[in-house]
Amino acid sequence: MPTYASLIELADRDVQNAQEMASIWGEVRTEFEQHNAELLDSYAILGEHDFLALFEAGDNEAAFKCALTLRRHGLDGQTMEVVDTDDISNLVDEI
Repeated sequence: MPTYASLIELADRDVQNAQEMASIWGEVRTEFEQHNAELLDSYAILGEHDFLALFEAGDNEAAFKCALTLRRHGLDGQTMEVVDTDDISNLVDEI
């Protein structure tokens, strides 16, 4: 399955504590599974964005549904497909 990364900002979501944020990620994980996707990891990050989510999805349509799921939970993200650097070197060797 392709792997995707979402750089996420808390849009209009007012999170009161860490337990509430953990609850949001639990809901997201469950909904991703309904879209033939798996949330692999999520990280709080410093800088321009608040979180990084890594997930696998069956196809681009599933990834799109996952991006919409994040948005529905007040997590404004930029989602993109990522490729392992070992796979990139294999592609370069084929050219």
